[in-house]
Amino acid sequence: MSQSTLRGKNIVVLGGSRGIGREIVRRANSGGARVLAVARGAKDLDQLAREAAGIRTLTVDAARDEAPRQVFEALRPDILLICGGATPATRPLQELSWSEFAAPWEIDVRMSFLFCGHALRAPLAAGSAVILISSGAGLGGSPISGGYAGAKRMQMFMAGYCQKESSRLGLGIGFTAIVPLRIMPETDLGKAAVEGYARYLGMNAEDFVRGMKNRQSTGDVADAVIRIATEGTAQPVIAVSAEGLSPVS
Repeated sequence: MSQSTLRGKNIVVLGGSRGIGREIVRRANSGGARVLAVARGAKDLDQLAREAAGIRTLTVDAARDEAPRQVFEALRPDILLICGGATPATRPLQELSWSEFAAPWEIDVRMSFLFCGHALRAPLAAGSAVILISSGAGLGGSPISGGYAGAKRMQMFMAGYCQKESSRLGLGIGFTAIVPLRIMPETDLGKAAVEGYARYLGMNAEDFVRGMKNRQSTGDVADAVIRIATEGTAQPVIAVSAEGLSPVS
């Protein structure tokens, strides 16, 4: 899918300074979109802005109640990407505190709730797209990451709920959850997961990565985002693997 299909679009990326979000910011910017990268860390955003001329940045905690209003005032999106979130503690349940267990709910789910709700209430223009980046952990579980798997499953439910509301209200906004099926060691989150599972299984991280099959890249996920944002989809949840896209029932 050509990045030029994004030319002239307003694209807002929550969690745009790292990992998948950063890859999407770079591609959208090079494709001629007006891009706003949003993150909590000003340092990473400043570095991103130096590397890619024309990118707008906004330092905001997307899990705060006032964040959607601040972000939409900075750039009202045609495409809103809800990415990023907490890096979960990688230990068994009995070794976690409640705050560690609940962190993905307080950050990932909360910012999804806030921004999806605001997109429906504002509302965004007909033809707009809201895309949530979930995780394969929400399908298969993740026994050493506390509430992470449940939080990522909730994002999938949320995309479906909001799509039904958009249809019921005649808003014409598309809501989709994209689910990368495998860990991506090239991201900070993926690196933490690799190290945590390798430690849990009593093996080294390199051997763990070598044993991973059909692993999608951040580029594969970015391609999926661009395709769904520009072509739309009838499915509220789409899985991404090295083999391509597939609906999740």
